[in-house]
Amino acid sequence: EDQLVESGGDMVQPGGSLTLSCTASGFTIENYPMAWFRQYSNNHPEWLSTSQPDGISTAYADSVKGRFTVSRDNAKNTLYLQMDSLKFVDTALYFCVRGTRNAFNVRGQGTQVTVSS
Repeated sequence: EDQLVESGGDMVQPGGSLTLSCTASGFTIENYPMAWFRQYSNNHPEWLSTSQPDGISTAYADSVKGRFTVSRDNAKNTLYLQMDSLKFVDTALYFCVRGTRNAFNVRGQGTQVTVSS
């Protein structure tokens, strides 16, 4: 079974940093584009970033561009999201997917990020 498991979510103060991880099993991420989303309570998921299989081509939503960085370690079969300069509005459930912002077929359960003073 193809699965994704996120980790790294925590409570952090405004201006702080966190790194989220998304570890895949059942498939190899180097063959797929991978993406990060976040979801607020009772809202549609917001796409944040996509990493192409080459690990070089990336894309970001305007809301996180310059603050978040996506990367992947294909040897560890893991996708990452480095989040800097965190704001209150970044509080959400973060999850990764196999696919792109418009089409994905595997998603993880998510990890909670809370920005609070």
